[in-house]
Amino acid sequence: MIKLRYFLMCLIGISMVMSVTSCQRRGARGAGTGADGVSPIRGMPGDSIYGEGLGSRAGFDGEFIEGQFEAVLFAFDSSQIQESERHKLEDVARHLRRNPNAVVIIEGHTDERGSREYNLSLGERRALASRAYLVGLGIDGNRIQTSSYGPERPAASGHNEEAWRQNRRTEFLVSQ
Repeated sequence: MIKLRYFLMCLIGISMVMSVTSCQRRGARGAGTGADGVSPIRGMPGDSIYGEGLGSRAGFDGEFIEGQFEAVLFAFDSSQIQESERHKLEDVARHLRRNPNAVVIIEGHTDERGSREYNLSLGERRALASRAYLVGLGIDGNRIQTSSYGPERPAASGHNEEAWRQNRRTEFLVSQ
């Protein structure tokens, strides 16, 4: 009886230590979530491709045009699409409806603050949020792919709020 009680106490102690260690590694918000609590969606067409945007056009053929649409801007540490930015996604959806063979790559970007790993994850969540919005507007998810560059491709140089605001974005590459 004493051995069983000792064993159970050790097991509970080990579980508590592992739980605390796991939470410390993931941070207060949990693994893969930002301030808005959004976590990346996995295992579906359009999954994000990590790394320096490598392979961002995998599976899509054709010529892609950059800068055809306005970038969707995001608040600090957020992947939530602000109401003031939704019209930009509606423009992309309108174009895709008029051009049923066109496909889009959504690139997620962040400002320079935070670790590279965290920013790649945040860029992915932003791209996936934009993708989900387009799918919600009736665009087939198979026509949309996402990629995260994190802070690797800033739109604006500088280390101030104005530059950071421009760098927290998703951009759209649309095939013709």
